Amino acid sequence: MKNIFSIVILFFLWYGCSTVPLTGRKQLSFIPSSEMNSLAATSYKETLASSKLSTNAQQTAMVKGAGERISKAVEQYMAEKNMSSALSGFQWEFNLIDDPSVNAWCMPGGRVAFYTGILPVCQNEAGIAVVMGHEIAHAVANHSGERMSHQLIQQLGGVALSMALQEKSELTQQLALSVYGVGSQVAGIMPYSRLHEFEADKLGLIFMSIAGYDPNEAPRFWERMQELSGGGAPPQFLSTHPSDANRISELKKAIPEAMKYYKPQ
Repeated sequence: MKNIFSIVILFFLWYGCSTVPLTGRKQLSFIPSSEMNSLAATSYKETLASSKLSTNAQQTAMVKGAGERISKAVEQYMAEKNMSSALSGFQWEFNLIDDPSVNAWCMPGGRVAFYTGILPVCQNEAGIAVVMGHEIAHAVANHSGERMSHQLIQQLGGVALSMALQEKSELTQQLALSVYGVGSQVAGIMPYSRLHEFEADKLGLIFMSIAGYDPNEAPRFWERMQELSGGGAPPQFLSTHPSDANRISELKKAIPEAMKYYKPQ
């Protein structure tokens, strides 16, 4: 039985590899994009139905405007690089939800939601573009599909370990599985999530620059986020997101490359 689980995991690792557009990084992704997009469309619709959309016309227009400019920039860039197929099934949609949460997200397929609570940190449309570019980059890079693939592998690994320990004492089994659960999160899922964040930051810089937004606004936005958090975030190695300080540092390093694409509008 252990050999069967090993073969299954190796199969996923071998046949489930793809490449992240733009960066060329190899990623594990064996969940079809069509399935991810379909699930995301349903979830997005349900979220909007259970939420209150903002009635602030000016703020809504800024969010939709930034989204439309950046999505067109993404389509333009992907077409120039012969990678338009990576956007297959995308249906862009941008909505502002009236909620104090400091948050925004983009589902697979290009459906974006901003919360009014993040707008004071954004301050202006350029700040909105920082967040918009970052969230859209997550979708373009298929980070959701990659994360789900890794979680499935993690679950298969836990089953295989349980089978291997079935002749051991119950206490030994519980301890081993507990260590596996923590270890796989800290050494596996969390670092990949942080990698996704850094990758989305860099891709987002390029996307916002092509759309005509100054990439120098990105570290400024995260400096404001750092002030808001007040240093209360957990240690980076125990967080799915990089620390604000590390994020700001990496963004500043990536700005010279992004400036090559920047054409003010």
